Amino acid sequence: MSSPWARAVFSHRICTGIFRGRLGELISELAGPWQAAQESRRRARRGHQRQRVAGAGPGHELVFTDRVIATLVVLRFQLPHAALAVFYGVDRSTITRAVQEIRPLLAARGFAVPGHPGLRLHTLADVFAYAAAEGVTLRADGTEVQVRRPRPGRPGRRAFVSGKRRQNTKKAAVITDGNGATLWTGAFRPGRQHDQTALKTEGIGDLLQRYPQVQALVDAGYRGLARQFPDQVTAPPLPPAKDAPPDETARWQTSRKDQSSQRICVEHANAEHKQWRTLQRYTGRREYYEQTHLAVASLVSDRAAHRGSPASQPCTASELARVL
Repeated sequence: MSSPWARAVFSHRICTGIFRGRLGELISELAGPWQAAQESRRRARRGHQRQRVAGAGPGHELVFTDRVIATLVVLRFQLPHAALAVFYGVDRSTITRAVQEIRPLLAARGFAVPGHPGLRLHTLADVFAYAAAEGVTLRADGTEVQVRRPRPGRPGRRAFVSGKRRQNTKKAAVITDGNGATLWTGAFRPGRQHDQTALKTEGIGDLLQRYPQVQALVDAGYRGLARQFPDQVTAPPLPPAKDAPPDETARWQTSRKDQSSQRICVEHANAEHKQWRTLQRYTGRREYYEQTHLAVASLVSDRAAHRGSPASQPCTASELARVL
């Protein structure tokens, strides 16, 4: 049985990144999917249905509540599994197994919607349907996280991002509303791939055609998308020529600052994601990066959704359900 004082300490908001009240709701939300996954795994191992009543047999060395808390601590601080195992009085492999069980459940939760408890967005198509239903202007931006460079001879070793430091990174696209609430994160690509290319491969062009009423604010990296959809996508204005008159330069600076002030909320959302150490510099195995990023983004979206509702008047839950 795990140490009770470890649960008392690590369940604090500083360690998990969420309040204890919300932590209880999260544990209740994940309990059902976790139990279903456990039963499926056991049945596959046995090759037949269970022959004893539920709960029979040896108990878990680390109960489900502690498994969730330990996973949150790992995501929050990227604490070594062996160090966390010392606090809980279990073997390192027990913590590793707990993280491998809980992390995919967090990643599959989707993203919370401000003003609509219980509704979560999972795909880019969901985001566009939600924006069309509520009249939300989307903000899109790319973010990158330094990851371990693969060993010589392994795939991806040359996938560098351009720049002086030549870091090996993974990129992701982030979409928020006007209040900085994360609505979607995805389009994970190697750092060398351009932000706009990654988002186009996710089908954003088709979605812009399908939802012509949806507006989006982007940075200069998506200028090609703004040229393709000038009535929907707004990028920063092109700078004037070097010999342009002062009044033209002043108008450009004013327009650029205005567009930047409307789009800055997505930068704040990216910064909120990187309050979690795993997204500052990811030192885990590369195949688990996307799952880790989605898990953190889903937790951040919960906190952002509770801060307030979007500026537009929300539609009813039945209307959103019909759209999504």
